[in-house]
Amino acid sequence: MPEVRCIGPDGEQIGVIPTREALERSRVAGLDLVEVSATARPPVARIMDYGRYKFEQSKKSKQMKKNASATKMKEIKFHANVDDHDYETKLRHIRDFLSEGHRVKVSLGFRGRENAHQEIGYQLVKRVIEDISDIGNNESEPQKMGRFLNVLLNPKSGQVKG
Repeated sequence: MPEVRCIGPDGEQIGVIPTREALERSRVAGLDLVEVSATARPPVARIMDYGRYKFEQSKKSKQMKKNASATKMKEIKFHANVDDHDYETKLRHIRDFLSEGHRVKVSLGFRGRENAHQEIGYQLVKRVIEDISDIGNNESEPQKMGRFLNVLLNPKSGQVKG
C-alpha cells in the first residue's frame, strides 16, 4: 500500500500521504500507526497508542457485560389450587422483581387431576397478568410446555427503581 489516508492522534485529518511518511510521523510522536479501514481506497490509518486503545476497549466490554447481567430472569412457580394468601405473597415477589428491572417467568404446574381442569390454571395466569399490568406486561401469551403453563413478564419502561 503506497499511500494511506492518515488521521492524527487528536482525530484531525492529515490527508492522503505515503505510508513511509505516516510511519515516520507515528514514530516521532511515540505512537503506533493502526490501519482502521483496509477496504477503503486509499486505506485509512490512524496514529494512536494501540495498547491504551485495547485497554479502553476491554474496559468498555467489561462494563457492557456488567450492565447486561443486571437484568436476570426470575421464576415464580404456582399450582392451580393456590391459596389466596400464597397468591398474594407470590404476586408481591413478582412486583418486587419487576420493579428491580428483572424479567419474571411465571410457571404454573399441573399435578394429577389438575390436568383435567387446565382452564383453572389459565384463569390464574390471566389473573396474575391483570394484577401486575400497572408495573409490567406479558411478553407473549401463556404457553403450555409439558405439564407446565409458562408466561414471561417484562417490567414496563419507566417503572424500574434506580
